[in-house]
Amino acid sequence: MTELDLPEADTSELDEDDRLKPEFVRAVCEAVDRGDDEAARELVEPLHPADLADLFELVPGEQRAALAAAIAERLNGDVLAEMNDWVREAVIEALTATQVADLAAQLDTDDAVAIIEDLDDADQRAVLRALDPDDRAAIEEALSYPEESAGRLMQRELVAVPEHWTVGDALDYLRADEVLTTDFWEIFVVDPAHRPVGTCQLSWILRTPRSVAIGDVMAREQTLIPVDMDQEEVALRFQKYALISAAVVDGSGRLVGMITVDDVVHIIQAEAGEDALLLSGAGEGDINEPIRDSYKARVRWLITNLMTALLPATIIGAFGATIDRMVTLAALMPIVAGLGGNAGTQTMAVTVRALATNQLTQSNTLRAIRREMIIALMNGATVAALIGTGVTLWFGNPELGVVIGTAMLLNVVIAGFAGVFVPLTLDRFNADPAVASSIFVTMTTDSMGFLVFLGLATVSGLTG
Repeated sequence: MTELDLPEADTSELDEDDRLKPEFVRAVCEAVDRGDDEAARELVEPLHPADLADLFELVPGEQRAALAAAIAERLNGDVLAEMNDWVREAVIEALTATQVADLAAQLDTDDAVAIIEDLDDADQRAVLRALDPDDRAAIEEALSYPEESAGRLMQRELVAVPEHWTVGDALDYLRADEVLTTDFWEIFVVDPAHRPVGTCQLSWILRTPRSVAIGDVMAREQTLIPVDMDQEEVALRFQKYALISAAVVDGSGRLVGMITVDDVVHIIQAEAGEDALLLSGAGEGDINEPIRDSYKARVRWLITNLMTALLPATIIGAFGATIDRMVTLAALMPIVAGLGGNAGTQTMAVTVRALATNQLTQSNTLRAIRREMIIALMNGATVAALIGTGVTLWFGNPELGVVIGTAMLLNVVIAGFAGVFVPLTLDRFNADPAVASSIFVTMTTDSMGFLVFLGLATVSGLTG
């Protein structure tokens, strides 16, 4: 057995955390480098499509095209659907339009759209031309809907039956029609205009006598998803109503597709990660993102922070004489601003999450603000007492302790207010609160922290 052979067919390519082992990845790369396609195919043969997608993400970017060519037989639509967006784009660039079309044809419409929508216009047209007419029409229709909408997310492959059928009719239809989708949990019941009027779970169909009418066993209450609904709102509906699948309807109420819970899991993961990265200004935050794109996303944020940092610097400059008379103030004032920033960030994170999950609406805004202000007062009083006592004992100056304690209390309260008010304001103006909240909250806590602390030190006569 050579060093490139797998030890045994016992999932030894995975570690205890189900991650591909570094030595396995190296073995695949070495096989590809020396042009031994057969060895590469043997190595990847046991891998699940998701693990194979991980392999493409772990190999160096310059080797992905060669890996795709070496294991072309294993590179199917399921593998592409599992890939990171940036990696998938690089792999697709190494394929012909016909190859991409063949892979897309293997997938449900929603997964095929996810692959094709990232291509540039010329490549999209080439791939669409290579598809058969039915697949092309379905994908072109999906691409006509806004990005991150239910229309892009939904799949057209579903089972719909008329209300007047019996359970026996439905069972015969499911068994006889070989072109039906194979993965579904519910049957949609429609009226003559193809508008959904109810749903039937497969378990109900299997446990009900054949003679019973579908209309007597179906659930008439259902959650319908408008085709133009944002995918984040779709995820919230699935979470709120514990849905497994849901019908998607167009403007006239006709059934045009369905969304399943497995797609929603991906949305929740993507949206949660996106909000966290937006708060930090890290762009898409993907380690596979091109360096130039990451640079442009991050530098814009840093330049914006640089501009907002000028206000606190201006405030400090205005109190230059006060600081000169008591240098201790220069050592203490970052503490006031820093703790205020942390307090503001805590409140901001809670508020942004509440807005994203529809926990915070116009109905409970005042109650939420009042709650955060009470928490800010309690936190501010606790921290103020600690810092005031500590400064008094350390510097032997009770008056300085009172000043910094008061400044700390006021800045934490201001931070609490800013942490809830800034995201709410951005949300009211239809701006994403996750994008710019941290800049304005940090600017407020830094500026007010310096202003309150140095202002109190000046008016109290602390500096003589």
